[in-house]
Order: sequence, then structure tokens, then C-alpha cells
Amino acid sequence: MPKIMDKKIVRRFEEIVGPENLDMSPEGAVTHAYDATRLHHRPDLILYPRTTQNVSQILALCNRHEIPVCPRGAGSGFAGGSVPIRGGVALVMTRMNEIREIQTEDLLAVVQPGVVNGAFQGRVEELGLFYPPDPGSMAFSTLGGNVATGAGGLRSLKYGVTRDYVLGLEAVLADGRIIKTGVRTLKSVVGYDLTRLLIGSEGTLAVVTEMTLKLIPKPEMRRAAFVTFRTAADAGRTASRIIASRIIPSTLEFMDSACMLAVEDHLHLNLAARDHAYLLIEVDGSPEETEREIRKIEGLCRACCAREVQVAQDRKERERLWQARRTISQAINRMGLQKVNEDIAVPRSRIPEILAFLSRLAETSNLKILTFGHAGDGNLHVNILVEPKDLPKAHDAVKELFTEVLRLDGTLSAEHGIGLAKSPYLAMEVSPGSLELMRQIKKTFDPKGILNPGKIFAETP
Repeated sequence: MPKIMDKKIVRRFEEIVGPENLDMSPEGAVTHAYDATRLHHRPDLILYPRTTQNVSQILALCNRHEIPVCPRGAGSGFAGGSVPIRGGVALVMTRMNEIREIQTEDLLAVVQPGVVNGAFQGRVEELGLFYPPDPGSMAFSTLGGNVATGAGGLRSLKYGVTRDYVLGLEAVLADGRIIKTGVRTLKSVVGYDLTRLLIGSEGTLAVVTEMTLKLIPKPEMRRAAFVTFRTAADAGRTASRIIASRIIPSTLEFMDSACMLAVEDHLHLNLAARDHAYLLIEVDGSPEETEREIRKIEGLCRACCAREVQVAQDRKERERLWQARRTISQAINRMGLQKVNEDIAVPRSRIPEILAFLSRLAETSNLKILTFGHAGDGNLHVNILVEPKDLPKAHDAVKELFTEVLRLDGTLSAEHGIGLAKSPYLAMEVSPGSLELMRQIKKTFDPKGILNPGKIFAETP
């Protein structure tokens, strides 16, 4: 019998969180066994902490008995990071969901990890403020999960990613000790930057229980344009041309024809879906600035062989365009095939090269490859759709893709993390010395290896 099923330990968990925050049902195990990947493994027990002290007591008990702990938010990750591959405790943080403070003078907020990104954005925008990090899953992903993976988003070109907006953290170490990192000021050089170390660590070093986030003033206006092209290469060259013209859009998104056809079949938005590539571009700022920039972008697109440029005339039309972009993943999932979803990035100037490579790869491998993503910062989401029997073929294509990405000075994961799915490939990008240093850091924070074991570092080739 697994140690976690020992009645005394279960009783102690129940004392810590209360019976209403403990779940040992088969249904609970199934629903907490997977994330947005097809990877899955059932936990032995699900706990829903309500306070930092709950988390501290849980981790101290698990550390003492060497019980694996898998921290989890909404389970929307694409790398298997919240899959409890060793069983043990699924530590679900969604009930720690308070927005504790929004400080309009200092432009910061203090939140718990279970707060949903989109709900938080709506709250601060009511106050005329702005939290830019906006992953495609913002309607349901939690801020704790965003911090754990170092999430990016559609606005990262102009505004940066999650780590650029985290001023400080409260977190619990594997042995139950509570630490605080960072400050409430914009500047601090006191000691090592533990805040940045924890961001993107995927729950392998500590469990984050509170975040102090930077806010900025909300832009006065936004303008969006939907642009169609005959070829992906034309779209890639146009994206590079826009950046080279010294315009920094808030978003610059790429979608290939297969993605748009999937969206059209799903939502029936009546957007043009007969071309081979699309850009969705948004600018923001003052009314004068946004009008000037959207017109300049329209001219650049037409000069770069765009077939059609649709500039949204009002908020309703702009939101229709964004609905198309934000539902691509769901539309692809509806196609009924198994999806291998990769999250690569290359330097912006090399976007045309990686798009040309993906076209060749689809042809030579005879695989269905759908690509969309953040063309403005070189981050593309490559989706390989296959029947389950063809998964080995898809994984061979992934290795070819990663080899080409590294040849182009890119990275294997821009915003989804490593988790389980990419751990076999980590050594392709990270040098042996750096990899060993990472392992030593993990051991320092978590000597018994109870925090999200099996993630990031592949234990077998």
C-alpha cells in the first residue's frame, strides 16, 4: 500500500485542510491526472489548500514521509508539468484565489496563485490599470500557473512576459519553510534574485502562495487589423518588415490556413479563410498614435504583397478578430486527431526561414502540421496532428524541428515550459555544465525530491 494511503497520514491531511478540501474519489483522481497534453497519471490524493499555512503543513508532512507533491492550477499547461507522474498528492491551488490588494498609487497588486488571469485583468482595467501578460488560455489559466511556467502571451512583443511583472513572491519550500522574495519597489539589488529563479521553475523548487505584481496604466485606445497573404513566407517577411520599420505593435500574430479553416469550422466568423497565411496585428496607445501606426502598418502590408487588409472599425469587430485567434487551440482539438504541440522561438529575422522549413517538413514527412503564434517575438506554436499509431513519426518530426530551431539560434520552449513532454530534449539546448548546475539547485531546494518529481530533468533518454 502506498505510504500516502496510510490512514494516519490521510487523517492528518484532513486535519490540515478540512474534509471538504480533500478528495480521494476515483473521479477526482481521473480529472487531476492530466493537463492539456495527452500525458496522464493519477494522483493518490487531491488536496485544496486555503492558506499558506495549509501549504506549509502539507509540504512538511510530505517531506517527512517522502510523498511526491504535484502543484497544480487550472491544468491548462501544454508540457505535462501538472501531471502527477509519481502519484502522491495533487496540490490544487485554485481555492487560494483572492485578489488581496490593488495599489493604484504604487501600481501593484497582491494576489494568490488561484486567481484566473482574465478575471484579474478585468478587475484592474476597471481601475484604469493594465496587466499585460495574456496567454492564449487567459480565460481559465491561473496566475500561479503563469508564474510556474514563466508564461508569455499575445502582447509580449511590446510589453514582455510574466517575469517582467513579478516584483516578489511568497513561497513554501519542500520542508514547509515559508520564504518571501523580492520587494514592492521597482528597483532592488539586495542579494540573489530568488524571485526570477522561482519564475518558470514549474513547481520543482517551491510552491508559490502569493505574488506581488507590477501594473501599468491602461492604454487609451486599441486598433486591430486582419491581413491575408498568398504564402506563409509573405506573412513572415511582412512581420519582420513591420518590426524593422520601428513600429512595435502590442500584438503581431501569425496563423496558417489550416488554423483559420479550423476556426471557421468551429465559430463561423465569416473571416477570409481562402488564403495560405494570416497576420492579426494590434497597436495601442493614444488615439493619435494608434491611428498613425495602424495606417502605416496597413501601407506596409499592402507593399509586402498582402491580398487583403481589414482594419477593425469598432470594438465589436476587433473582438471578433481576437475571438478567432484565441480559440485556435480549441478548434484544433475538435479535429479529432492526436496533437503534438510544440512551442518554439527563433530570432524575429529568421521567421521566414522556420516557416519555410515547416512547409518542407510537412511535405517530406507527410504529416498534418498547423502553425500559429506570436510572429512579433519569433514564438510559434507548431501542432502536429496524427492518428495514435503515427505518434513515433510525429516525434521524429519534432526532433527534426528542434534541430533546425537550434541551428537558427532559437529555443525549444518559449512559454510552455519543459515539464514531461520536453524533458527528453533539454540537453539539446542546455550545456552539460549548465544542466548539472540546475540539478544542484534543485537538490538544494528539495533534497528529497518530493516537489513535482520527474519534471524538467529527463531520468531516461
